[in-house]
Amino acid sequence: MPAPKDNEVRIKIYAGVVTPSDCAFRKADPFMIRLIYGLTKPKNVKQGVEFAGEIDEIGHDVTLFKKGDQVYGMSPNSFGAHAEYLCLPEHKVLFLKPTNASYEEAAAVCDGATTALTFLRDKANIRSGQKVLINGASGSVGAYAVQLAKYYGAEVTGVCSSVNVELVKSLGADHIIDYTHQDFTKSDLTYDVIFDAIGKSSFSRCKSSLKQTGIYLSTVPKLGTLLRMAWSSKFGGRKAIFTAAGLQQSKENLAFLKELFEAGKLKAIIDRRYPLEQTAEAHRYVETGRKKGNVVITVGHRS
Repeated sequence: MPAPKDNEVRIKIYAGVVTPSDCAFRKADPFMIRLIYGLTKPKNVKQGVEFAGEIDEIGHDVTLFKKGDQVYGMSPNSFGAHAEYLCLPEHKVLFLKPTNASYEEAAAVCDGATTALTFLRDKANIRSGQKVLINGASGSVGAYAVQLAKYYGAEVTGVCSSVNVELVKSLGADHIIDYTHQDFTKSDLTYDVIFDAIGKSSFSRCKSSLKQTGIYLSTVPKLGTLLRMAWSSKFGGRKAIFTAAGLQQSKENLAFLKELFEAGKLKAIIDRRYPLEQTAEAHRYVETGRKKGNVVITVGHRS
């Protein structure tokens, strides 16, 4: 049982999520992960970043929270969310969860919605009336990207497989492209923003589908994207952007998403639930690449 330091709270975790990033951290793929999180083995033996739970103990100096507060948040530096308890400093990315959200829904929103918000609002400066294409619109990031793009007034095109067309429509997409029948890069249509929420396309493939001042966003740091970022920062034109969204989150982002969820403007998308003891199975399912929305870990507690 971890004991909170003076400036920390201890969270009794009820839900977490398994993401493609969790799988990447576990496998050290791509290799650069080893340079940050451990060369031969993970520095942090407990995995997991996003969570929701209840504060059951506070340190002597804590003023922002009290015992019994229901919270959701992230631990991108030290991990540890795939566990029964987690201690975090009170100033970290931690906030009261939406009052109408279950712990599972709160953890799910904390995953994909925070990433989508960082890319669309902060990096692309999304505006009303823009045409936005979301590649991977049924995934954990894409499903929230569709909802947030609609919230900001964009005309949204979602790219997904046949089996997920109805899901993406229900999220508010104005247009659907079934990638099993149509390649959006071969169309004459152009977009202000193309968000590759699964990292399976590339700037070079999408370039002709961008307007002259268009922006390509990717959740995967491919070399071509990084080179284009450097080029456009000096010479302008179409831009490509990658950012480590998990390291740029804040209490303010969680507060904003809480408001949207409570107002019914954002909903959680949960594909499967696994008990903590079956986290390995959750990893295997996420690695199939076929999940819709979030894969949630549920944590039971002995009384």
